[in-house]
Amino acid sequence: MEIIKTSIEGLLIIKPDVFKDERGYFFESYNKERFAKEGLLMNFVQDNESKSSKGVLRGLHFQRPPFAQGKLVRAVKGSVMDVAVDIRKGSPTYGRWESRILSEDNKEMFWIPEGFAHGFLTLEDNTIFNYKCTNVYNKESEGSILWNDPDINIKWNIENPILSEKDKLSPSFKNFETPFI
Repeated sequence: MEIIKTSIEGLLIIKPDVFKDERGYFFESYNKERFAKEGLLMNFVQDNESKSSKGVLRGLHFQRPPFAQGKLVRAVKGSVMDVAVDIRKGSPTYGRWESRILSEDNKEMFWIPEGFAHGFLTLEDNTIFNYKCTNVYNKESEGSILWNDPDINIKWNIENPILSEKDKLSPSFKNFETPFI
């Protein structure tokens, strides 16, 4: 397993060791002891999975404390452009974002700790996306930021994604009050 730091403190790219032969492949997507040896002390309590058509954009979502979530995410099938936005008010990278292409081919994972808004754009039909979460979902704690906010300026490379009604109505970043210090 290789762990790669990004330009934003706390966000990590995890490249698993993939073993391939004529039968197919095998890799560990999570091993508590191995992650702990790398300093990643996570306690996952909920797994989520979504299936989406090409052009679906989900996000930018987060959970407020005390239900804030860290997420280990990956594309099981297909591919996504995965994005995390730093919403930790005291952070030197507050409001900055990082993106990564996650796919069934590269098998990379993205570790997104608490204090980040998260979203992804599906790049292929029938994309299956998996999230391992460090806290349970709580509807009253959910929050979001507008996917195409000009102050954040994420380069999604799509003009008209398929969005939920909720995501169409998310607040702008300048009107957003972060629950993370």
